[in-house]
Amino acid sequence: MKKTRQNKNLEPRSDSIGTEMAPAMQRANPASFREAASRFVTGVTVLTALDEHGEVCGMTANSFVTVSLAPPTVLVSVMPGRMHRAISATGRYCVNVLPDHGRDLSRHFARQPSPGAAPDVEMVDGLPRLAGCMAYFACEVIRQVDVSDHTLIIAEVSSCDYQDTPPLVFFSSRYHLGPGVPVDR
Repeated sequence: MKKTRQNKNLEPRSDSIGTEMAPAMQRANPASFREAASRFVTGVTVLTALDEHGEVCGMTANSFVTVSLAPPTVLVSVMPGRMHRAISATGRYCVNVLPDHGRDLSRHFARQPSPGAAPDVEMVDGLPRLAGCMAYFACEVIRQVDVSDHTLIIAEVSSCDYQDTPPLVFFSSRYHLGPGVPVDR
């Protein structure tokens, strides 16, 4: 069995007013945490919604989780900003799962838009769906939970659809093509 490295870069934990808590409770160094978390392979999604002016807004997210099948429920993690305001105001959003050729869309919604690029969007169930996405989930918010500098937004899925195309994958802070080779044949 391979031994894992113990992280020597631990920080003492304190509560919200700065009082140091029990010494056994420590937090991982944020840089080490980011590097370790990047080793978890995820798909790439773009959340879309309509803002207060009825305009399409979106953000790239790899923090998309299916929570339950009955009823179909999902969770996303969103920082304060335009997307958070849009979801909070309408109580609705769409999750668009990107195919392997969706890197430019991901970058566009990660605040790196190409000059003059406007993503192709179609309205489905009153929500903006990115054309060419490999799956989409129309979501109705049922709960929001603030955690540190993000809000976990839990929603029931009112409709969804998919097509069988290879996904865009994110691993080790880089994009990768396809899902890899199945090992459970």
